[in-house]
Amino acid sequence: MAVAPIVSSYNDKIRPLLDAVDKLRYLKVMEEGIQLPTIVVVGDQSSGKSSVLESLAGISLPRGQGICTRVPLIMRLQNHSVSETELSLEFNGKTLKSDESRIAEDVVAATDEIAGDGKGISHNPLTLLVKKQGVPDLTMVDLPGITRVPVKGQPEDIYEQISNIIFQYIQPKESIILNVLSATVDFSTCESIRMSQRVDRTGERTLAVVTKADKAPEGLLEKVTADDVNIGLGYVCVRNRVGDETYEEARVEEVKLFESHPLLSKIDKSIVGIPVLAKKLVQIQAMSISRSLPDIVKLINAKLSNNVSELNKMPQNLSSIAEAMTAFMRIIGLVKESLRKVLIRGEYDEYPDEENMHCAARLAEMLNQYHDDLQSSQNELHHAGDFLMEEIRILEETKSIELPNFLPRTAFLAILQRQVNTISGAPISFVRKVWTYVGEVVISVLMFHSDNYPQLQSSMRRAANGLISKVMENSVGQVIEMVEMEKMIDYTCNPNYMSCWNKLMCQIDMFMEVVGDDCKGNKVKLKAFGEVEIGHLRKHGSVVREAFDLKMRMTAYWRFVLMRLVDGLALHLLFSLNKLVNKDMETEIVSEMMAPTGGGIEQMLEESPSVAEKRKRLNKSIKLLKESELVVTKIMDRIHLLDV
Repeated sequence: MAVAPIVSSYNDKIRPLLDAVDKLRYLKVMEEGIQLPTIVVVGDQSSGKSSVLESLAGISLPRGQGICTRVPLIMRLQNHSVSETELSLEFNGKTLKSDESRIAEDVVAATDEIAGDGKGISHNPLTLLVKKQGVPDLTMVDLPGITRVPVKGQPEDIYEQISNIIFQYIQPKESIILNVLSATVDFSTCESIRMSQRVDRTGERTLAVVTKADKAPEGLLEKVTADDVNIGLGYVCVRNRVGDETYEEARVEEVKLFESHPLLSKIDKSIVGIPVLAKKLVQIQAMSISRSLPDIVKLINAKLSNNVSELNKMPQNLSSIAEAMTAFMRIIGLVKESLRKVLIRGEYDEYPDEENMHCAARLAEMLNQYHDDLQSSQNELHHAGDFLMEEIRILEETKSIELPNFLPRTAFLAILQRQVNTISGAPISFVRKVWTYVGEVVISVLMFHSDNYPQLQSSMRRAANGLISKVMENSVGQVIEMVEMEKMIDYTCNPNYMSCWNKLMCQIDMFMEVVGDDCKGNKVKLKAFGEVEIGHLRKHGSVVREAFDLKMRMTAYWRFVLMRLVDGLALHLLFSLNKLVNKDMETEIVSEMMAPTGGGIEQMLEESPSVAEKRKRLNKSIKLLKESELVVTKIMDRIHLLDV
């Protein structure tokens, strides 16, 4: 019985599409994160996977016990116009010619070179190009057969290793899964089915090939028609070559089997035989490629645009001191403008999602916290239990021979010094906190804008740290001076001082009345103090009135002391920030770069290894993507003519 070749006229239409995808795969476009439509062959160990591929390719593949396929085997089948078969293997960057008599041995040898001797597996692929008259135009990736139990010589985690490779290939939505199932087993128990269902639950991109139909014909018709495991692209039942049969003889026997067997002959002829499988695969592959190409074009163009943009942002190779100085001053200019935005103008468009770089808001929070800390320290000075006792003690120790009803200024200054001492550490802690934060911001901005010149960064960081230390030291000195002034001199021209004091003194008659009458109780409620104990004051006589007056004067005045310590410090910091950004920083960095130990501008002429490597990677990627774009564009111009 004569049997026509597997190849069909459909090959003429699919070949241009397949050539384009094979070219993209050869260019390694998948390393750029662009997935290609691929037929992925999976199956449990001993399911007959290799026999199916042999039948499609018309050549012998490695056979034996255990895992024969130890690396992803990319099989590129091309119908050849001449009778002479051409076979070649591509792996590890080289190409090896072969022939039909030794191809199985050459595949084993190439596999050993990729995955090592023994029974281990590898993710690195081996490409087998088959140019043979009568084969279908197909590209398939054959993966290791699934085994759960490692045999002698296999790693203990062989199942996990194989699973990782399989999922790497079947996960992308562009992959068509060719699931090889043995008719001798329950399909629902096959591990390959479970894996494919995890990534293709509806089965819309899964085609099943049922092997060994002659070994288990009973119930096979029901299995493939009931479809209990969601094979969306359908089933094809086949008979593989047996023993020393030639491929032509195997085809003849396959036709006889499905035409004459009492059970298998009942299976629809549209789903039996290697030729049917070949035609289905060619058609599915053509539809998958034509459907995926528009998205591939978009991804290639997007990736190409991003890489070109990234390359353009990289620094040019500097060849002279003048060019280096220009680039250096440009960095300083960018740094100054960024710092003006975040530290002075309160803009943060450059760092929309980095809250730590929203400096105006962060500095305002620090200032508010500082203000609150000062206020809370003031409240701690008022002890309801010993109200006015500090004032009374100081008045008694500062009394002298003088006219009555005059409050001694020395008493006021003594109390003032005591109160200032209690809060003197807060302003110093505040300025240190502010400048530590500002230093982090400055260095972050410096590192960002000098990222393309890492050889500058250590000098810039050193200059920034030195400058921040100087500014912080200056601010601490200013704060200490401000605090000392408040301790030594009592003065304010703010009219609100007298107004506040008068309001507080309006309570003195009521207060003295309660103090002078034992029947009035031992507590009194005062503005600005709340409820205070006064029983202990009745034994101190007339000095209580003077102590009350002194207390109210200090309370009124203390508000303005705290205001000066907040407002004055805020103004000092804002002024210092402006000076830092607009003058000091540039001077400090330039001085550091020009110093004998600074490294000098000359170091910019030497491109750092990391930048050179990045430039090389981007240029390589851009070249690859441009070639890929050309490949896809050419086929896109013809795709409407292919009737796929």
